[in-house]
Amino acid sequence: RRGPRWTNIEEEKHLGSLDLTGRVVLVDCLTLWATNYFFDTNSDPDTCLKAMQQELDQMLSHEATYIIVTNEIGLDGISENELQRRFTDLQGSINQYAAARADEVILMVSGIAVKIKG
Repeated sequence: RRGPRWTNIEEEKHLGSLDLTGRVVLVDCLTLWATNYFFDTNSDPDTCLKAMQQELDQMLSHEATYIIVTNEIGLDGISENELQRRFTDLQGSINQYAAARADEVILMVSGIAVKIKG
């Protein structure tokens, strides 16, 4: 339905290896991307976060317009499951890292855009 102007690229982890210079890039989404790193690093949030930060920096070094979608999973109660708590912390950290690099941050709540930054 998107037509020939859209190019769909499915990349599990190495977003920085793609040269998308001059394009409008929709990354959908950081949560799924974090999951790929999380389970490939034996659920070590520190190792995972460092790898994700490096990859995100490499991707953003290409001059393009980036729209990055993510989930805010830390607004709910604290899970009793240790693995889920570690992932929630990781997700919050990569969200903060991406938001710090972004020119604009918008939180969507029930279809309503709430401007956070920009």
